Amino acid sequence: MNILLTGGAGYIGSHTAVELLAKGHSVVIADNLSNSHPAVIDRIETITGKRPLFFEADIADKKQTEAIFSACAEHQPIDAVIHFAGYKAVGESVAKPEIYYRNNIDSTLTLLETMQTFGVNKLIFSSSATVYGTEAEAPYTEQSPTGNCSNPYGWTKFMIEKILGGVALAHPEMSVVLLRYFNPVGAHESGLIGEDPDGIPNNLFPYISQVAIGRREKLSVFGNDYPTPDGTGVRDYIHVTDLAKGHVCALDYACLHTGVEVFNLGSGKGSSVLDIVRAYESASGRKIPYVIAPRRAGDLAVSYADPSKAKRLLGWQTEKSLSDMCKDSWKWQSQNPNGYRSSDE
Repeated sequence: MNILLTGGAGYIGSHTAVELLAKGHSVVIADNLSNSHPAVIDRIETITGKRPLFFEADIADKKQTEAIFSACAEHQPIDAVIHFAGYKAVGESVAKPEIYYRNNIDSTLTLLETMQTFGVNKLIFSSSATVYGTEAEAPYTEQSPTGNCSNPYGWTKFMIEKILGGVALAHPEMSVVLLRYFNPVGAHESGLIGEDPDGIPNNLFPYISQVAIGRREKLSVFGNDYPTPDGTGVRDYIHVTDLAKGHVCALDYACLHTGVEVFNLGSGKGSSVLDIVRAYESASGRKIPYVIAPRRAGDLAVSYADPSKAKRLLGWQTEKSLSDMCKDSWKWQSQNPNGYRSSDE
């Protein structure tokens, strides 16, 4: 199959491209490079021996999106889409909500319209555990309450899920799979591709990585008075390669079913912030200095998945341990201290 990955040069998209190519699929990547780097395409080719077809394009731009589908139709039409493209920084979404609503929702609507024009009816959507909001309790199942999201980023994922449900209902030939990620971390075992945030990292793992490599002075641990074993927040961390393999399984599922199906992609286990610090110190051989800071508004004490539905219907479960996550993350960071950018960029 020929699979279009919107935002495919990003962190999760690039790892999914590797897994798809390894399974014999053809991959088309569309990315405006706002939060990624063109070197990713070369590195995917180095890992797999196959080069994805790449378009530098903004999926929210209908002319650009239609041009991609048209170009592919002349040679190998697009069979399915995995939609990663979107802004993803929670803090930034609070500061700039209108930009997040406009970009994330517009790009999805444009993509859906173009898919309908070209007769493409299989879509895997990159959703998030943030849709469970503040009322659900861990472990989250796919039937846990959604909505009451704590930030605009989460609301965009919630709204897009609703949009996709309506579109699938109106078009019975559509197959839509919603994948609710928990906390993707780690990097490809080669150390060639990994998470490369622009500016100050918003997430725990890349921040710890940059402390370990010397780019940041210390880690701030937001709250140590939660009702958890060590007082720090507990989250469900999933190796990005395991997550990428989940997309391949979801694609297989989408080829056999119509309508909408939702799956949690998580390990089903929770690790605290201090668990992560200790595991990263062990993997890197570096001390991770940290300070305790006040809790952040909207942060939950505990969040982890019940991934049993994905195991039952997709035949998918995580394989990599917390140690693997830290080891691969450190390999990526130590081999690429400045991410994809050279030191003189």
